[in-house]
Amino acid sequence: MSILVGKPAPTFSAKAVKGETIIEDFSLDQFIGKKYVVFFFYPKDFTFVCPTELHRFQEELGEFEKRNVAVVGCSTDSEFSHWAWLQTPKKKGGIEGVTYPLVADINKTISEDYDVLAGGYSIDEEGKTVVSGELVAYRGLFLIDLQGIVRHQVVNDMPLGRSIRECLRVVDALQHFEEHGEVCPMDWEKGSDAMTADHAGVSSYLSK
Repeated sequence: MSILVGKPAPTFSAKAVKGETIIEDFSLDQFIGKKYVVFFFYPKDFTFVCPTELHRFQEELGEFEKRNVAVVGCSTDSEFSHWAWLQTPKKKGGIEGVTYPLVADINKTISEDYDVLAGGYSIDEEGKTVVSGELVAYRGLFLIDLQGIVRHQVVNDMPLGRSIRECLRVVDALQHFEEHGEVCPMDWEKGSDAMTADHAGVSSYLSK
């Protein structure tokens, strides 16, 4: 897969749904210079693991907002599928109550640009398009900074749900580094000691 860390996040303009509203030209460019973005992909609407993730992002939305982070979801479903799922109660497998935007990548170009599109396609000897597997998105997640640069990415296979706590931890680590210039070691948590990016700082941290 492509490594997008350190590169500008691929741009797009697509339909999205927020609450009961269909947005015609949604783009992450609106957040540049204003907000960090957690942009995450999931395979399909009306499935099993996916709603657990979407509900957890909603439950922790306040924590993301405290950190000036916009949460945006995306799958290869249509805007009409997103809209219908958003109107379906949680007890019936829906995601009613989710308030952040869901992008409709029905042409699969966004998933392909972020290199999270499962399956594949080729042209056979007769010139026909041959598809292997399902052309849906893996569980990709990208943390994009205020300049529109990808600073973190993780991709899970479809059966494997992600960790909301790890997502928040990485946001905290990035913002700590930006504010203090200190790098964050393994399992660093907000409020823990970090280290300066020089030999003296590392030695001081390791001696604790």
